[in-house]
Amino acid sequence: MKKISIDPVTRLEGHGRIDLFLNDEGDLANAYFIIPELRGFEQFCVGRPAEEMPRITDRICGVCPEAHHIASTKALDALFHADPPRVTKKLREMFYSAFFVTDHTTHFYALGGPDFVLGPDAPPAERNILGVIHKVGVEVGKQVIDARVRNHHVIKMLGGRGVHPVAGLPGGWSKAVSPEEREVIEATARKNVDFALFSLKLFADVVLSNRQYTDMIFSDAFTNQTYSMGTVDANNCVNFYDGMIRVVDPEGVELVKYHPKTYAHHLAEHAEPWTYLKFPYLKQIGWQGFVDGKASGVYCAMPLSRLNAADGMATPRAHEAFEEFYTTLGSKKVNGRYQPVHHRLATHWARLVELLFAAERMLELSLDPEITDPNVRTPITATPTEGVGSVEAPRGTLTHHYWTDENGMLTRVNLIVGTTNNYAPMAMSIKKAAQSLIQKGTVVTEGLLNRIEMAFRSYDPCFGCATHALPGQMPLEVVIRDAQGGEVQRLSQYLGET
Repeated sequence: MKKISIDPVTRLEGHGRIDLFLNDEGDLANAYFIIPELRGFEQFCVGRPAEEMPRITDRICGVCPEAHHIASTKALDALFHADPPRVTKKLREMFYSAFFVTDHTTHFYALGGPDFVLGPDAPPAERNILGVIHKVGVEVGKQVIDARVRNHHVIKMLGGRGVHPVAGLPGGWSKAVSPEEREVIEATARKNVDFALFSLKLFADVVLSNRQYTDMIFSDAFTNQTYSMGTVDANNCVNFYDGMIRVVDPEGVELVKYHPKTYAHHLAEHAEPWTYLKFPYLKQIGWQGFVDGKASGVYCAMPLSRLNAADGMATPRAHEAFEEFYTTLGSKKVNGRYQPVHHRLATHWARLVELLFAAERMLELSLDPEITDPNVRTPITATPTEGVGSVEAPRGTLTHHYWTDENGMLTRVNLIVGTTNNYAPMAMSIKKAAQSLIQKGTVVTEGLLNRIEMAFRSYDPCFGCATHALPGQMPLEVVIRDAQGGEVQRLSQYLGET
């Protein structure tokens, strides 16, 4: 048995490694996507005042603090039984739309894009955001930087800070928007729409026009048929801030549509001894292992799955892009809605459709006559009990669930983070890509290993905030080498069976 490790994996948030085991014939025997870190945010929040949670949990991650901030704030709304004013919900969603623009921009251009713009076999030193700018031009780089700068300005304006926002309050928001600020937000949103359309055009020119890349997208190596999850509005269109959570099977048939507060009735989590990250699955189907198909409870919650779970987009240009996405990828309509797309690399395209939706929705909200209403908070009068808050984080459905005593002190906390939803399908995608790419006689190159990493980059994982499970033992491996680098001795404990 031969072991190949990709350690660390690259272009993600957090830490992880991929261990590949080849049999004596040189074929892949098994693959493990291992997350070797434990952070335990749920436990150290216990005993704190609940109203501190929006400021604590947005420290979980420096990549998407806005997602944790809004999910936590919505959990406090439920916990304190305080329904926010309509303008507050609109302010939060406008703030959140600006965040989505920045986050999807970052992933497409800095994390996922280099594999397509530079090519999966390009030298690692070139396969990064600087290489992308060199390839497509400095003007494109300026547009990317400008998109992030102007939207972070809006995030700071609305959220109180550019990173780790502080504006969320139970039943409200800490500040209203002035007419002058509204004008700035409107101008930013208009630029965002143009930038999203430009990015979709760039994807068409660079990726869809390249036969090598489209072959990769359609290849079986990067295809997994699972259930798809996403939040939808009353018209079953994608919504990031609020709505019902909809799950469809691999053929697009609705399995369930539920209110976020009932998530525990529909989801369970499986643990394995070789990783700190848990594997959520659908209770109604059950855990059948790392297999796809209708009989498996594995599901996805990411940009591709959000589109799969929805009937369309709630803004006009994004819906046009939605239609083009499914027709170009060969999806057919059944009972009035497109059948799901299961080509995981198509997630990069789905992410740009969402980028356009976030930009359009931000513009709609900035033009809403009610958006400058100064009454942004509902008074708190009820005794706190229990509350669930949910949003669509860029990486998937994010759930915060808090319990308190009568004084509002936290007695229990449960988080299901966007990336956690996708851990099982990520592991399956990596194994399938490795099986397709590594066979008897295959020369394992850096470029080949990068193609295996591409299987998880589609999911844009964020492991820093996703790891909560504790298997009960601390795995450790120590390798002693001589001056020439040769292995002298290997000491290990609690690494699990491979």
